[in-house]
Amino acid sequence: MKLATFLITIAFVVQGDVQPTNSGPDPYQTIKNWGKLPPGRMWGSTSAVEIDKDGKSIWVAERCGQNSCLDRNTGQLSPFPPILKFDPSGNLVKSFGEGMIIFAHGIFVDKDGNVWVTDGQDNAPQGARGQPPAGATKGHQVYKFSPDGKLLMTLGKPGGAAAPDYFYQPNDVLVAPNGDIFVAEGHGGENRQNRILKFSKDGKLIKTWGTYGTGPGEFDLPHALAMDSKGRLFVGDRNNNRIQIFDQDGKFIAEWKQFSRPSGLYIDKKDVLYVADSESGSVSRNHDGWKRGIRIGSAKDGSLIAFIPDPETRTRPEFTGTSAPEGVAAESQGMVWGAEVGPKGIKRYVKK
Repeated sequence: MKLATFLITIAFVVQGDVQPTNSGPDPYQTIKNWGKLPPGRMWGSTSAVEIDKDGKSIWVAERCGQNSCLDRNTGQLSPFPPILKFDPSGNLVKSFGEGMIIFAHGIFVDKDGNVWVTDGQDNAPQGARGQPPAGATKGHQVYKFSPDGKLLMTLGKPGGAAAPDYFYQPNDVLVAPNGDIFVAEGHGGENRQNRILKFSKDGKLIKTWGTYGTGPGEFDLPHALAMDSKGRLFVGDRNNNRIQIFDQDGKFIAEWKQFSRPSGLYIDKKDVLYVADSESGSVSRNHDGWKRGIRIGSAKDGSLIAFIPDPETRTRPEFTGTSAPEGVAAESQGMVWGAEVGPKGIKRYVKK
């Protein structure tokens, strides 16, 4: 499909029922096995990737070689640091956070270069019940680190808390230019928290919005956050297969379904929107017909300009796990990074 035809098609489907947007230009080459880890360490599940303040270096929050930094059998946390900084060539230049984070999920770098990370699980004993489970003493928090790894702020009760307190399963965090902090909470389901929380720059709760549902301002797994140049907040409402757009006070503006099932969102300085879909047609049986991959478009009008398909959709069409990136980021020269939970690790995508 030619680019002009692709854009016209998208402009049409945005207005009505959305058909799968599985075609479009793919101007990228995939670079596998990006990022050099120390000897004896392997990549674990990774959903958090972000660009450093310098515009070139890459931050990754990784799950200690597994899908968790916690050994559930022993209750011990891994000695590996889960927060990693790489230079543009993939050399590891900094790491920290060991013994602090169980299940790194979302990451954000603010205008001062501070690194924010969400921890989406807890250390409750096996078999513990409840939301959060009884006996949890660590997890379900949001951490702010200096670029050198000093802990500057912690949001949330250790081990988690139910609404109106917080958090239980915080997925992503974003800091607005004025310092206000937004957190997306809830990993799906009618009986779990599905909301956005807004804090002042000093960590005081300002407001919350959202509940479980499919209507405007309702969520079923608000998995990712991004903000455009106008200050509009984009929420990847994953189980509802849509992006919802709000102002910073939580007023609903629009919903977009043409970007498929959003696991990860990123908006660059030119308002190019990158959306990672890691579940359509595999984990998500309610979104068959859509292919996994990264859809790239405009945060201004919702038009799509490119699609990077997941290799698994070509080589393993009956695959039932999560593949392709859950987290996505892009730097000023157009290179794209994808953080992968199922395949584990980071892929870099460069212009052909």
